[in-house]
Amino acid sequence: MKFFLLLLFFIFLSAQNIVLEGVSALVGNTLILKSDVSQMVSMTALQQKIDLNKNPDLFSLLQDQALGLLIDRQVILEMAILDSVEVKDKEVDDALDRQIETIISQAGNVSLAEEYLGQSIKSFRRDFWTDMQDRLITEQYQFSLLSKINISRGEVIRFYEDYKDSLGFLPALYRVNHIQLAVKPGDTKKSDALSAINDLRYRITSGESFHSLAIAHSEDHGSAPVGGDLGYVQRGALVTEFESIAFTQEVGVVSNPILTKFGYHLIETMDKQGEKARIRHILIKPKITESDETRAYDFALTLKDSITNLDTFKYFANKYSDDKSTKNIGGNLGWIDVSNFPIPEFSYAIKNLSSLDECSLPLKTSVGYHLIWMSGIRPGGKPNLFVHWPEVEALALNHKKGVWFQGWLGQAKSVLYTAIYKNP
Repeated sequence: MKFFLLLLFFIFLSAQNIVLEGVSALVGNTLILKSDVSQMVSMTALQQKIDLNKNPDLFSLLQDQALGLLIDRQVILEMAILDSVEVKDKEVDDALDRQIETIISQAGNVSLAEEYLGQSIKSFRRDFWTDMQDRLITEQYQFSLLSKINISRGEVIRFYEDYKDSLGFLPALYRVNHIQLAVKPGDTKKSDALSAINDLRYRITSGESFHSLAIAHSEDHGSAPVGGDLGYVQRGALVTEFESIAFTQEVGVVSNPILTKFGYHLIETMDKQGEKARIRHILIKPKITESDETRAYDFALTLKDSITNLDTFKYFANKYSDDKSTKNIGGNLGWIDVSNFPIPEFSYAIKNLSSLDECSLPLKTSVGYHLIWMSGIRPGGKPNLFVHWPEVEALALNHKKGVWFQGWLGQAKSVLYTAIYKNP
């Protein structure tokens, strides 16, 4: 009998080892698998462009951080489920599409993305769907909890007095409007590009490989190495002219040339799944000549000479700017920190404006020529409550939310069983 009980005990221990071999933690009744941790580490390495093979110590640190985040997320998820928080399937699909697009963009192409992930995009989408659903639920629940927290003037002042020596320095901020004028090709170069892409279409319809011709000729450098394949694209993610063809033509048909702001495209829809379609394309861009550059610069200079005040600037922005995200609000970029603004040339132009409320000379960037109007400056430096109240208030509120949430998380963990299984 004793032998039988001892045998059962060893069988139980063996079973436990088999289970725990692939488990990193237990939160409530939910297992956090080592594969979950590995996947988060891989995605973090991809986002931060880290070669984990060359950084074993960093790999261990990322594992610990990933496990901590996954435990916290699971605790929040368990509490959210108790409060009946839900998200719609379409929200999950849209968020997952954006995640995959980001992964592919950061990797450079689909093949490299799949290499980083250790699986195909298709299997990643299937495996990661529930994880994305859980993430959206926790984010929504966390937002609902923190949105209830406000801060008083007295609390901001106390925060400033307690932390003013450790707040560091704030950058100078500039209130800026801009007009973006793209450099557009002339009729001759547009005609040359149209002829080139018509020739490619003839070769494809005559039996040559779309995949091979895209690799050899497409000027979309992101998709050309994989034969022009854009993967599955959600309706609404593409420019209108491109999308209207991609989502309406029959599967397997190669479109006639389609003109967008990027150039001429040949489009083949390879598959359709509801609001998503797998698409590949070939892009040929009309060449920009020196006369095209001159024409754009001269037009920008003409506008500059016609602008006398901010209202006039906004009028011309609304009428002529090629920045669709700001043209309808007079080119308003709000308060910007030029040290980390995505268009680095703005730093030079803004700092060289001799005064407020004047229009800059045309500024050349990678997306064309810009006119800039600066209507306000908020000095940087050591924070003080007179000049930097909005920034200090935001810091104080974020600090209050962080302290409150860590307390809430600690209480939530105290009512949920949590166990961490270290690697042997």
